[in-house]
Amino acid sequence: MKKVLVTGAAGFIGYHLSKLLAANQYEVVGIDNINDYYDPDLKLARLQDMGIDTSQLAYGKPLHGTITFIKLDLRNNKDVLQLFQKERFNYVVNLAAQAGVRYSLENPQSYVDNNITGFLNILEACRRYPVEHLVFASSSSVYGLSEEIPFSVNSHTDHPLAMYAASKKANEMMAHSYAHLFGIPSTGLRFFTVYGPWGRPDMALHIFTKAIVEDKEFEVFNYGNMSRDFTYVADIVESIKRLLPKPPKEYNPEFDPKKPNPSISSAPYQIFNIGNNSPVALMDYVHAVEKALNKKGKIVFKPMQPGDVPSTYADVQSLFDYIDFKPSTTIEEGIKAFVDRYLKLYT
Repeated sequence: MKKVLVTGAAGFIGYHLSKLLAANQYEVVGIDNINDYYDPDLKLARLQDMGIDTSQLAYGKPLHGTITFIKLDLRNNKDVLQLFQKERFNYVVNLAAQAGVRYSLENPQSYVDNNITGFLNILEACRRYPVEHLVFASSSSVYGLSEEIPFSVNSHTDHPLAMYAASKKANEMMAHSYAHLFGIPSTGLRFFTVYGPWGRPDMALHIFTKAIVEDKEFEVFNYGNMSRDFTYVADIVESIKRLLPKPPKEYNPEFDPKKPNPSISSAPYQIFNIGNNSPVALMDYVHAVEKALNKKGKIVFKPMQPGDVPSTYADVQSLFDYIDFKPSTTIEEGIKAFVDRYLKLYT
């Protein structure tokens, strides 16, 4: 049985991935610091759904359920190294991060501490206690000012618009340097607007749903003239599951240092987009929420937010070729699943 570390296991994607891997005969160890960026009760509810007795939650104490969960902070290098030394992981999936584009405008230091220092500690641990494959979360936000649609992993990503995006770009470069220097097989995944049941309260779908249920106004930016490559969480974690046993090659003969492709390397390193490959207009997304709730929303249109982009669209062909899987869940299916879970959790 292969042993997998999932960081951010009490988070949105980490919760879904931990459950999927445990159901597929992996031994899963999940860690999370249960911070208060959003309501910790939602994180605890996710853990409880995995059979974790959160009344026994204490820093560094292993708790057993569907997964083994340990409250741990990636910023603590000593604790991370001790965990790796004890557990000897086969695979690591790093999903822990300070999320949110808008929050990064107000709290940039949090992105350095959590996303850069925390990830450096993971890389150092993988260096000292080698793993078969490190998979880490990047973001579609790294495409920044680029208007080359669809976004391709073969394009350069040198113009991020906010600290969140910059920290994710930094993660990609850090992983490459460790793959080159120390041979750590690393795969970065640029997530495109993940949504679904148990989603974060700061995400648009949760905000829209909550406002409509409570008969309150909610804001839609750029006057609704936006589109997103919304990707259902079950499709995301299925892709990660398929990727785990397929680390990049130790040496990729396709890499040409005279014409370097940003998505591959001579080192064991690769980058993929992970999206639905089917952009949806933001207002169609809003209307799908209204339809699922059978209620009209009170929309307040606003101009574009700083650090935001008008559209995202993922070219996922390279990932499809690599794992023979492409996301297929429709917006209607995904939003209904979210709304059903929301109503159970909050009403």
